[in-house]
Amino acid sequence: MDSRQPWSHGPSAPGTYPLHCWGYVEGKKVFLAQRELQFLAFSTVFDVQVPGFRYLPTEKNLKTWKLDRKVRAMLMDIIKTRLATKNTTNGSRYGNDLLGMMLEASSAPEEQGKTPALMSLDEIIDECKTFFFAGHDTTSHLLTWTSFLLSTHPEWQERLREEVRCEGGDDDDTVARTGDALNKLKLVNMFLLETLRLYAPVSLINRKTSADLEVGGVKVPEGTILTIPIATIHRDKEVWGEDAGEFRPERFENGVARAAKHPNALLSFSSGPRSCIGQSFAMVEAKAVVAMMLQRFSMELSPKYVHAPMDVLTLRPRHGLPVILKTLK
Repeated sequence: MDSRQPWSHGPSAPGTYPLHCWGYVEGKKVFLAQRELQFLAFSTVFDVQVPGFRYLPTEKNLKTWKLDRKVRAMLMDIIKTRLATKNTTNGSRYGNDLLGMMLEASSAPEEQGKTPALMSLDEIIDECKTFFFAGHDTTSHLLTWTSFLLSTHPEWQERLREEVRCEGGDDDDTVARTGDALNKLKLVNMFLLETLRLYAPVSLINRKTSADLEVGGVKVPEGTILTIPIATIHRDKEVWGEDAGEFRPERFENGVARAAKHPNALLSFSSGPRSCIGQSFAMVEAKAVVAMMLQRFSMELSPKYVHAPMDVLTLRPRHGLPVILKTLK
């Protein structure tokens, strides 16, 4: 298996996207257009950044603008379809998913005539675009680095396989079918958390201060953009101890809050009110994939592999991840 586009063919059936609001065909069209936009963004990361250049009608900018309009139009069609088929017979008129909740928030003034809308349609479209990127690429790269660490730590591969067997018995799909069964996979969870620590899909995030504050004796005025270096914090010996650079899932045996000297040291999904809304879904998804892989295959790293993590929006292997899979049954 050569994971050059790691786990990137993504969901292959209806209902597997983070937003269960469209059929597979519609979702795939949006996803492919979003991926093309992403590639265009990658191509400019190492360019010299000239202020205002992105507003000029260059060939690349024109293509980007056209694709963005296409994505927004497709998402608007999906939203209009949902609005046209709203259900007024129960409490969830627009459906029991994230899109339904966002549409409920956008329709508040229509029903109440008082409070302003909590979300505009433009904001809903932007949220959908975010979910297509964050809900797919970050999870796919988590699974890529999990495969790498499973391949380089065969003893853990066997420990995790045994745990999955104990919970699932002889049925390959038993564990992956329900969230309750997946929640029992403590070792798998520890392994994924350590993978997220060492190879966080996103290496840094920005936050804007909403008020004047003081950090470490430094006064920070309101409106300041702060960069939080997740990858650096995750390998900081002052936070994680002298073995911060080592792969050691046991550090999460007593939970995330007790794994380091600070309860919020693991920032792969951020923390606080701005933390990742899809983190629980991502972990369930990753556990299900890992459980099914372990029951079917053993993994080892190909001699062709060159370790060169590359951070372009998300952390990925620069030269792909060639892995040798051997069928167990």
